[in-house]
Amino acid sequence: MTRSEPSGGRDEEFWRNYLSNPDSLQTVGRRLFSRIPASPRCQLCAAPFAGAGGSLMRLIGKRPSDGNPNMCNTCQKVLIKHHGGAEVDGSMLFADIRGSTAMAERMSPGEFHALLDRFYTTASETVFAHNGVVDKFVGDELVAVFPPVYGDRHAERAVETAAALLRATGHADPSGPWAPLGVGVHTGRVWFGAVGEGSHVEVTVVGDAVNTAARITAQAATGEILVSTDAAAAAGLDPALERRSLELKGKELATEVVTLRVDR
Repeated sequence: MTRSEPSGGRDEEFWRNYLSNPDSLQTVGRRLFSRIPASPRCQLCAAPFAGAGGSLMRLIGKRPSDGNPNMCNTCQKVLIKHHGGAEVDGSMLFADIRGSTAMAERMSPGEFHALLDRFYTTASETVFAHNGVVDKFVGDELVAVFPPVYGDRHAERAVETAAALLRATGHADPSGPWAPLGVGVHTGRVWFGAVGEGSHVEVTVVGDAVNTAARITAQAATGEILVSTDAAAAAGLDPALERRSLELKGKELATEVVTLRVDR
């Protein structure tokens, strides 16, 4: 997965302040919204769109935006007004379903869709529960970002999310996982902001740290979390954890990672 860096963005000052100075009221509100059981929800404020939670949000004026169904109308207005972004230190999490092609061959199209839908719902709920942002789903892959705007422990939250996601998909169960995952976590400098035109705006994150996280994940075995040493140090992981040296596509130097698994 390769992404290019934006050539700069409008309203960079707004985004730099937004990302570097967390709003305590916004953080509390997001945590509250994320605890209301419903999916899908706004990728920024976590306002639920369905069920009783969705009905409650509509009473306060929040509903899915017309331009981006992954975002509420309130957040969409902010992004349209402040189009652009800024560089910030953050943590990335990628999670892939391993062997999905073979799984699809054994299932009907409807059954495979149901599996992916269950994975999307489970992954979204897990990311939101740890104050992360679901960047997108690409086929059988989750892409999530943990920017400092929702707390400066972004590396720790990304690692906690990875472990929680493995548990939620059954990797700690005696019968094994219902969605076999390989997960990667990396921390570094990224560009975070709003892209698109008019009402069709969306939040995204790009930069070398994103590409590195994706390539680390590609080498994770089923049930394995590969955490770059940058992310591991930022998260305060035990330095005695198993270490590996990975040769990543496009990288001249080897990338050092530590390995985590969840206990059965």
